[in-house]
Amino acid sequence: MAQFRTCPDTGLYFHKSAESLIKANAVAAAVALLVAGVLGLLVVLTRWQAVHLLPADQFYMALTAHGIDALIFWIIFFEMAVLYVASSVLLRSRLATPFWGWVQFVLMLVGAIMTNWAIFQGNSSVMMTSYAPMQAAPHFYLGLILFAVGALIGCFVFFGTLVVAKQEKTYDGSIPLVTFGAVTAAIIAVFTIASGAIILVPTFFWSIGYISHIDAEMYRIVWWGMGHSSQQINVAAHVAIWYLIAGLVFGARPMSEKVSRSAYLLYILFLQLACAHHILVDPGVSAEWKVFNTSYAMYLAVLASMIHGLTVPGSIEVAQRAKGFNNGLFEWLRKAPWDNPVFSSMFISLVTFGFLGGITGVVMGTEQINLIIHNTIYVPAHFHATVVTGTTMAFMGVTFFLIPVLFRRQMILPGLAKLQPYIFGGGMTILILFMLGAGTLGVSRRHWDMDFTGAALGFDYPGMAYTLMGIGAFGGVIGVVGGAAFLLITVGSLLFGKKLEPSAGLLQSFGVPLAASCYTDERPAILPRAAAAEGHHGSSFEAPGTFVLALVLLVTFVVYYFINWKYLASVWQLS
Repeated sequence: MAQFRTCPDTGLYFHKSAESLIKANAVAAAVALLVAGVLGLLVVLTRWQAVHLLPADQFYMALTAHGIDALIFWIIFFEMAVLYVASSVLLRSRLATPFWGWVQFVLMLVGAIMTNWAIFQGNSSVMMTSYAPMQAAPHFYLGLILFAVGALIGCFVFFGTLVVAKQEKTYDGSIPLVTFGAVTAAIIAVFTIASGAIILVPTFFWSIGYISHIDAEMYRIVWWGMGHSSQQINVAAHVAIWYLIAGLVFGARPMSEKVSRSAYLLYILFLQLACAHHILVDPGVSAEWKVFNTSYAMYLAVLASMIHGLTVPGSIEVAQRAKGFNNGLFEWLRKAPWDNPVFSSMFISLVTFGFLGGITGVVMGTEQINLIIHNTIYVPAHFHATVVTGTTMAFMGVTFFLIPVLFRRQMILPGLAKLQPYIFGGGMTILILFMLGAGTLGVSRRHWDMDFTGAALGFDYPGMAYTLMGIGAFGGVIGVVGGAAFLLITVGSLLFGKKLEPSAGLLQSFGVPLAASCYTDERPAILPRAAAAEGHHGSSFEAPGTFVLALVLLVTFVVYYFINWKYLASVWQLS
């Protein structure tokens, strides 16, 4: 009989093989985050013109590695751990084919090391996008291919575990919403990896001389099917974590699971089409394709995110009001456990993803406005809002939960842990806001020197652009300090945290009592239907505070959207 460890206070069951793979992938993700953070500090200190740390060659090498380690390796390693939690742990099932799970991990690890090796050898500074006709070393592409194959295997292990759970009847009824979100992420991942294979395999053969030519426009279109869609995996995964943390911390249940599941289906059908905003200025793509993707299909994906952005805080508000926090519109929010990093990380993730990532994404996806911000620093500001303060902070929040529950270690430095989400989230928010401003003034996305020293054709930015970049860089440094604090707390807890005894209370300092016990050979009991049942029903005014916050988001979007149209109108003045 398969071995399981039960956590009696949370009701979570850990299959031994799944637990080992979750740990391995999470640790690899943390290493990738460390590398990405160090490189990010070097990048931000170079773009801060008053410091201008690195020369051009080292800057582009650091920027290439930072993008790949932060946006691909850190995120997808962690997402593999999320898939195993959402299948084996939440469904109380044994893991399907643990051997192939380890194949997944080894291939991804080898691929990540190989790609970083190619970059740091100095001949593969082609940025994360690696646009043809720029050419990297063959093992740069081979490493990405191995990493992608490993991730694909992990998705199949995840799907196999769902089949095992269904056949062995470890749950009753439909799968829980969190698992449904993970299914969405895995489906998008398969599409993403297929896009990567279509473009990276021939590019690898091009790099070793077997193919003579790669069409640049074809490369861009297909590559963004991988490059942007890989970030949509993040969106589906971190939204699932929002629902998970809302349930863990507040006992909250979705206001309507049917609506939330429908929103996930919109993700599957339309979310990856948002890659179109990267090639809106390309002359080789038809206007019909651009208009359909950015003016119609993408808005259905935006609708899905708005639904999640309403139902997650709405479910928290309903749960809080049920506990008696009914005074005014926002007592439920004021009395939330803001000193609990599990919750604060999640809520900062939700707010910044919506107000910064979501609004700027729609603006970038408008073909006309895209003309004035394409290839400016506005673009990385947007995806730092989605991937850093959005996805990464959600992952950080669930890590604070998993350290004691999964690794059975007491958290060290609990005082710093309470502050860490605010340091990281605050610093990155400053970086994002001021990069958005600098991008609106036209600051180049990738050029290492704002002064264009020695360039045949120079350009003078407004003085305000230098100020905005400097303040943004200062925020980036604060964000790196927050990221370092996260790694110090989590890695330090694994190495030096007190080993927790069976039934020892966990996370009490964060206001979340949890516990863990030893392995047993007993098959876990069937997951009751209540865990996947419909949430609260009734009028939207069960959550009036959330409704007001949604209106604030709408007004913010409308005002900002028309400000950008005003900027566009000032580009070509008519008299």
